[in-house]
Amino acid sequence: MEQTLVLIKPDGVQRGLIGQIITRFERRGLKLCGMKFMQMSRDLASAHYEAHVGKDFYPGLVGYITSGPIVAMVWEGKDAIQIVRTTMGATNAGAAAPGTIRGDLAVEIGRNLVHGSDGPESAAREVSLFFSADELITWSRETDRWIRE
Repeated sequence: MEQTLVLIKPDGVQRGLIGQIITRFERRGLKLCGMKFMQMSRDLASAHYEAHVGKDFYPGLVGYITSGPIVAMVWEGKDAIQIVRTTMGATNAGAAAPGTIRGDLAVEIGRNLVHGSDGPESAAREVSLFFSADELITWSRETDRWIRE
């Protein structure tokens, strides 16, 4: 099974959307393996966004993601990365399709509520930044046989 990182960013927390966002991933059949409510440090933000170092928007990105609490989660399932990205919608919330998290709940790229890993390599790297192996729970869910063949 594939695992991926999802962050509910400070705007999602401040707007009281944590429950709605989690529900969307649960309804897609993904399984929650780890979750933390936390304040991201500048060091963690710098490591998380290292691919954007030197870009014009980088200082604002780090400032924003550290401006308030976030929810860090690991979701698991077959094709979890693609399912999460489809459920989130386009990064530019103004262009995100209705029915997606961003399409229904956000309006601009700078306040787009959630982050999700964009591929297997980034998912592995990002999960390890936020969670140690002993913080992730492997468990069986009775409903899985009704979700997957």
